[in-house]
Amino acid sequence: MTAKPVVHYELPSDLQPDRLPRHVAVIMDGNGRWAKQRGLPRVMGHRRGVDTLKQLLRCCRDWGIEALTAYAFSTENWGRPIQEVDFLMTLFERVLRQELNEMMQEDVRIRFVGNLTSLPESLQQEISGAMVQTQDNQGISFTVATNYGGRQEIVQAARAIARAVQAGLLEPEHITEAVFSQYLYTAEICDPDLLIRTSGEMRISNFLLWQLAYAEMYVTETLWPDFNVAEFHQAVSAYQQRDRRFGKVKS
Repeated sequence: MTAKPVVHYELPSDLQPDRLPRHVAVIMDGNGRWAKQRGLPRVMGHRRGVDTLKQLLRCCRDWGIEALTAYAFSTENWGRPIQEVDFLMTLFERVLRQELNEMMQEDVRIRFVGNLTSLPESLQQEISGAMVQTQDNQGISFTVATNYGGRQEIVQAARAIARAVQAGLLEPEHITEAVFSQYLYTAEICDPDLLIRTSGEMRISNFLLWQLAYAEMYVTETLWPDFNVAEFHQAVSAYQQRDRRFGKVKS
């Protein structure tokens, strides 16, 4: 069997290595519309979308971006047709099995965030195994938001803090933003610097509501399956042209 050629993405010369976002988050929108435009079943758009995500992950790794977080399945997505939901659960499971060895070779650490206990048992097992197997990898941190909702995350954090206060482990006056962040799903990674949303939708759809407080937003009309390295180059280039003041005024 012939080994797959190793794909490597060089950082474009017009991008400044010292001004790259540390953490990129993506809302992968437009899979269904991409398929419909081509007269294909919606599930074909999801399959193509997986290939797009794999390419973006490798690109981020090669460019030196520390973390990538992808919004894979929201708490609201359970309202989609049952056939599509079942396909997505099966797709997640199959992709994890197929890609795990490659993630190990490429030093990817994968995490899943969200209410994972509501997922099919077989998928939960694949997720748990992948996180354990890659936990010591030192390369890019890849977070997959699955059955995730930003409001849900904040509520569960508030409940956990309330229990800590009730147990005498935490004083109310010691609850700071930094402390609150430690009770979120994303406690181990820095907040996103850049949020990319495809398909032209101008909303964040209940995604990382706390963490995106100071992220730069980049919206493109391109549908997710067509979002390639050239499109990502444009997004990062636009990010590097922003003046990030974090509410302050430069003197």
